[in-house]
Amino acid sequence: MLLSDVLAIKGKLLHTISPQKTLADALALMTEQDMGSLVVIDHGVLAGMLTFREVLAAIHAAGRDWQAIPVAEVMLRDPAVGEPRMDLHELRSHMIDHHQRYLPVVEHGTLLGVISFHDVARAVLEEQGFESLILRNFVRNWEDEVLPVGKPSANSSDR
Repeated sequence: MLLSDVLAIKGKLLHTISPQKTLADALALMTEQDMGSLVVIDHGVLAGMLTFREVLAAIHAAGRDWQAIPVAEVMLRDPAVGEPRMDLHELRSHMIDHHQRYLPVVEHGTLLGVISFHDVARAVLEEQGFESLILRNFVRNWEDEVLPVGKPSANSSDR
């Protein structure tokens, strides 16, 4: 399975924020949309990522004055990105190596979406379920071909 397949399963809904917006704006949007990250776009270009990790660190550091802090001050600048042709193994390693739970997907400079570690886990489960179904059907069909109908198997005397 490729990263493009994971993105297709997840969908391409993308929430962005400007680096000039405040943490209060970002937190309101993240809470309202029930998401753990926002893509920071500056003049049409990927400028960074803002996740709850950065928000919580900023709140902790600033105390009561956190709401007016600009997103640009706390966002993850130049985040690692994924390419649609990455396979799942490479994608998981890439996310772990860069310590990113959210990974922007970019192709030829165009932002296609964001993949979360949750999206990757769900895709892996779906892929494994599909493979399991194929294997069960193969074994079932193989038994029908190998064991003629109506004739007991070698183990039938044990039943």
